[in-house]
Amino acid sequence: MEIASSVLHLQRRDAARNMARFYCLSVEPSLFGDAVLVREWGRIGTRGRRRLDLFADVAAAQEAFRRLARAKVRRGYRRAG
Repeated sequence: MEIASSVLHLQRRDAARNMARFYCLSVEPSLFGDAVLVREWGRIGTRGRRRLDLFADVAAAQEAFRRLARAKVRRGYRRAG
C-alpha cells in the first residue's frame, strides 16, 4: 500500500485570551499495511499530546483527515507558516 504524504500544520493564536495552540494532522502507513491518522495538539512551545487512529484503508484515513481539518478551521485554526 502506497500512501502519499498528507501533513497539515495549524495554529490558533489569540493574545487577548493568552491562547497559542497548534494542531497537526498526518496520514502515514503502519507496519501492518493499514493507514494511520496521526493527530498532535497542544500549546505552542510544548511537546503536546499525540493520538493515533487506525484505518483499514487510505481513503477512510484521508476522509477523517479532511473532516478534522474542516472542523479545526471552523474553530479558528489557520495554516502555520
